[in-house]
Amino acid sequence: MAAKPIIKVVAICGSLRKASTNHGLLRSAIELSESIEGMSIEHVDISPLPMLNTDLEVDGKYPPVVEDFRRKILESDCFLFASPEYNYSITAPLKNALDWASRPPNVWANKPAAIVSAGGGFGGGRSQYHLRQIGVFLDLHFINKPEFVVNAFQPPPKFNNDGDLIDPATKVRLKDVLLSLKAFALRLQQGN
Repeated sequence: MAAKPIIKVVAICGSLRKASTNHGLLRSAIELSESIEGMSIEHVDISPLPMLNTDLEVDGKYPPVVEDFRRKILESDCFLFASPEYNYSITAPLKNALDWASRPPNVWANKPAAIVSAGGGFGGGRSQYHLRQIGVFLDLHFINKPEFVVNAFQPPPKFNNDGDLIDPATKVRLKDVLLSLKAFALRLQQGN
């Protein structure tokens, strides 16, 4: 009997702060994925990436840390972005990562993605709209439903002081996003 395919997800957080609630969403997603057959999530840290500067591209090669990042993006089946909202948009580190992997050849192209966000106010929702707009040019295919934003500061408590997701209802919603991403990735792989 043939082994079922494993959907390889690269998870990227737009926040560099270790105790960020968005990092907490990714840690929880990785934990939740253990109960989803056929899904594997790897967090890829974008903090080592230098700011995009095409002077760093030499003879068609990128700096080693960028080459490694691009390889991980290329080898993945899909993406899970945890996108906090800074000044009504995505963060500079996330935009930088998107730009490095879009340099020729664009390694984001034709892959599915999902976005989750935690924060105040709209819970990061405005950053998601900007990320979707960028995704059009990058040829990313975002799932539409379920949408996932969480106001991290409204009761009941959603996160502890370390940024870990502790709210059971929010974990259920997060797992629904993962299941939708897996189903969409499989559909795209099968050409449906």
